Amino acid sequence: MLDAERSIHYDRAMAATTVPQRPSEARERLLRTASGLFYTKGIHAVGIDEILSRAQVTRATFYRHFPSKDDLIVQYIRTADQGIRDAVATATAAAKPGAADSGVRTLADFVAGQIKTPGFRGCAFLNAAAEYRELEDPIRQAIVTHRSWFYDTVLDAFSRVTDRAPQAAAHFVMLRDGAMTEGCFVDRDTVTATFLAGVDGMLATFDYDRS
Repeated sequence: MLDAERSIHYDRAMAATTVPQRPSEARERLLRTASGLFYTKGIHAVGIDEILSRAQVTRATFYRHFPSKDDLIVQYIRTADQGIRDAVATATAAAKPGAADSGVRTLADFVAGQIKTPGFRGCAFLNAAAEYRELEDPIRQAIVTHRSWFYDTVLDAFSRVTDRAPQAAAHFVMLRDGAMTEGCFVDRDTVTATFLAGVDGMLATFDYDRS
């Protein structure tokens, strides 16, 4: 058999016997435990020892998956980011096609739903940003990546409504940030009603197809 043929047969055999690796259960438990603690208590307030104790994982196992606490924090932010992206995609896919403003209203309803979620303690990204102010910090950069995506998503929705989409998107994001913060202090039903009324007020100023 020629060398090329041997190589093809070898590659096929390896492909047939290779089993996709499952994510490490210990890594997932560490990330899940840390995410809950970071969100409820604050990132700086949570130490490695508390995470290890709650997750029932050894220090050696922790460092095998995360070289440092900062690496774990970055993954926490990225996981939260992906969770929001997936949830927004699901909400958008489930929304009934209709008026030009349906995309904006879907996003507004999504934000209101976040605020009303049991255990809500504000925006995870804003909370983290308050603890990491240096722009070059990888944690801060992960936060900025999420917020850039969210702005772009809102911008796309408003582009179907108005030629002033950049200003409208910036306004929406500011309303959202304010509502997320206020939701920690004021009755959430009141906060979400005020937020949604603000979005309604914005949309009322634009000339768009209401059909």
